Amino acid sequence: MKSVVVTGASTGIGWGCVKVLTQRGFRVYGSVRKQADAERLAKDFGDAFRPLIFDVTDEAAVKAGARQLEAELAGETLAGLVNNAGIAVPGPLLHLDIDAFRKQMEVNVTGQLIVTQAFAPLLGAAPGAKAKTPGRICMMSSVGGKVASPFVGPYSASKFALEGLSESLRRELMIYGVDVIIIAPGAIATPIWDKADAIDVTPYANTPYRASLDAVKKYMVGMGKNGLPPERIGEAVHTALTSPSPKTRYIVTPEPLTNWMGNNLPKRLLDKTIAKRLGLTRQF
Repeated sequence: MKSVVVTGASTGIGWGCVKVLTQRGFRVYGSVRKQADAERLAKDFGDAFRPLIFDVTDEAAVKAGARQLEAELAGETLAGLVNNAGIAVPGPLLHLDIDAFRKQMEVNVTGQLIVTQAFAPLLGAAPGAKAKTPGRICMMSSVGGKVASPFVGPYSASKFALEGLSESLRRELMIYGVDVIIIAPGAIATPIWDKADAIDVTPYANTPYRASLDAVKKYMVGMGKNGLPPERIGEAVHTALTSPSPKTRYIVTPEPLTNWMGNNLPKRLLDKTIAKRLGLTRQF
């Protein structure tokens, strides 16, 4: 039975990845931050699931998790690392709390590198490893890693950064035969969208963005309700880990036309379209 690590496994996309991979015969080591989540997932997925308890930003805890896994693998090469853990910080950039921005980047970018550095040797990315079949890394980006939207600037910035980090990493790890594959979800029915309606916009009540933020909240709630099930991302991850010739990037979205337009329309036209829709045309 091949083994895979999935970070941020407690809910949403991570949970969907664990579900699909365990059903397809993998043993999944899922990272969570709470013992209660570890116990719940063990009940959900049985013996095919093993918990790793750490926060991706806690370097010491991540390294301890890697040592724990190394002992359990007993010389077996880790087949995959799915860097999924992440958060989304909303708000207009001119008024955003800087500590919140730092937290966004720390979790979604620095945390991914911390985990990758700790677990890469188990994938075969180490001098002398000589893994017959090196493992693969899946980086959970977003369609927002190529096209940024208003009021989710911190999240988009983190995913743009993750795209660059992943591309550099893919080319650097060729020396070990370890592939790096980006997964770019669109709207997925996960708790990250469920929380959209609870976003407190009152800190921005006295800014010109209040009405626009209300419109964005409504749109985000709708995205959550109409999003794809997280298992669809699990299917893409399974393909990325098992295909003889995987793509470098898999896009999974319920709105492929919208995504195409975002990537191909002239930027100024896209700016005007978004501004009109959200009430961001010039007022001052």
